Amino acid sequence: MLSVAHFIADKNPPPNAKLVEDLKSLAAGLVRIIPAIDTRTHFVNNVWISCCYSCTRVAIWVYDRIIYPPLLLGPMPNADLPDEIKADFAEARSVLNLSPRAAAALLRLCIQKLCIHLGQPGKDLNADIGALVKEGLTDRVQKALDVVRVIGNHAVHPGRIDLKDDQSTATKLFELVNMIAEIMITQPNQLDAMFDALPDGAKNQIARRDQ
Repeated sequence: MLSVAHFIADKNPPPNAKLVEDLKSLAAGLVRIIPAIDTRTHFVNNVWISCCYSCTRVAIWVYDRIIYPPLLLGPMPNADLPDEIKADFAEARSVLNLSPRAAAALLRLCIQKLCIHLGQPGKDLNADIGALVKEGLTDRVQKALDVVRVIGNHAVHPGRIDLKDDQSTATKLFELVNMIAEIMITQPNQLDAMFDALPDGAKNQIARRDQ
């Protein structure tokens, strides 16, 4: 019995060239619609439908990849991120499995918007970092932003695709966005909430001391 590999590697393929083409497409994972002998029935190659035994949900596969439902990879966004940034973050999660480069570009856009949320122009990440440092940016956030700035292509701008980006790079960017949000948004909010919960007498005493 001849295998797919045999047909593809054979220097003198069998006369049925269409069969060889179909076998090559199968081996490459391509989706093809092939008519049956009666021409009224068509076969779809490399598309599969599965049903989970536990939850009964249906999944659609192309070759060896699930295309539905979309795989949501990466961590959940920090709850204190602005809604606009959360939307970009969620979109990056939805495309990470299919296009890590697109996910990384979206996450750089998240960081650009995060800098704007923190009061910076958001046009030049290096300049934004410098301005935030002057305003008292913590060393940890400065390091996180510097990692974003130099990760992958040094010249890449937020929102642009870097051909070198891979899933590992995108995963690091997910973590950095959440880390920056945790230190610059969540922790200050928590501290403000603690201070607001103090008795008025204590807050007045602190105000007099500071004056």
